[in-house]
Amino acid sequence: MRHAIAWSFVMEQRRTEQTVLGHIDRLVKEEHRLEAMAAPADADRARLAEVVIELDQCWDLLRQRRALREFGKDPDGAQVRPPATVEKYTG
Repeated sequence: MRHAIAWSFVMEQRRTEQTVLGHIDRLVKEEHRLEAMAAPADADRARLAEVVIELDQCWDLLRQRRALREFGKDPDGAQVRPPATVEKYTG
């Protein structure tokens, strides 16, 4: 029975990570669509800037979750960081 509980926990963690990855996938598709526009309107350029920031935040959240899990901590302790923090990242 312990195995079933552990497996349930693992599946829940993966589901949460899959949610973040799914959101990243949707944002990347939107980013590509916006970048492909020949003459984007101001609203499209503004949305692209928002998408880029949100992608940075999502990737950061995913890295936090994985690092917490790797070191035996609760991945749900990961927090979405403000744009000013994640925009400074490189790589």
